[in-house]
Amino acid sequence: MDRRAFLTGAAVATAAGAVPGLLQIRPAFAAAPAIGSAAPEFQLASATGETVSLAQFKGKVVVLEWTNHDCPFVRKHYNGDNMQALQREARDQGVVWLTIVSSPAGEQGHVTPAEAVSLSQSRKAVPAHVLLDPKGTAGRAYAAQVTPHMYVIDPQGQLRYMGAIDDKPSANPESLKTAANYVRPAMAAVLAGKTVDTPVTRAYGCTIKLAPQTT
Repeated sequence: MDRRAFLTGAAVATAAGAVPGLLQIRPAFAAAPAIGSAAPEFQLASATGETVSLAQFKGKVVVLEWTNHDCPFVRKHYNGDNMQALQREARDQGVVWLTIVSSPAGEQGHVTPAEAVSLSQSRKAVPAHVLLDPKGTAGRAYAAQVTPHMYVIDPQGQLRYMGAIDDKPSANPESLKTAANYVRPAMAAVLAGKTVDTPVTRAYGCTIKLAPQTT
């Protein structure tokens, strides 16, 4: 397991039962798109060979989930059916859920298209698409730093939520029992045309190691 992700906010993480050396808690940062601004456009290949762009979902609520299947924080949410439950709720409400993998070859979390499909099947995950971003183009555009890192976009294409999936920065599955989920109420608010009460939170998880940027 890659343990190069680093720990910030150590006191908070330790109190929450996090795994030392694997957690990074990120506050809002200057490079991130602003809440209420246009969500950065992207065009990525899906695990099933389609070309998918954000623009094609204009008029719908969209959730972006940055993931890394080897990350213990991601595994907590998938092994506990927490992420899949949110995906099912999104699907049933007409929300488009896009799972994005920005890990390049040689880094933890990288998957081939076939591996991505197999993971979705084995975990009974139901995103609308799993998108592969090995060059890190979308990851950089959204300043996605850790997995899981979550974003909610409104039907007009504006960013309405970004940050953590919940308030428990821990890899311990027991933390799911008392976690306050941030994505669920954000989806509900955007679907209702209301303001998201907590539009920005600190994302936590394993650091995304993007491919070097080329000119």
